[in-house]
Amino acid sequence: MFHHELQQIRSAELIREATEYRLAREARRAAREESRRHEAERRPDSTRHRPRRHRFPRAA
Repeated sequence: MFHHELQQIRSAELIREATEYRLAREARRAAREESRRHEAERRPDSTRHRPRRHRFPRAA
């Protein structure tokens, strides 16, 4: 009986650890998305979609 109780305790600990890991991963993902959204808002619209032009044209 004692081994069964230890196994149940360990199982509950693993479930808690997995939940904490998942929540931390979701929080990091949300923070990344929030950062990207703010970065997109800070950039002017003209530079967002236009490819960057080289300063000097290529020689023929």
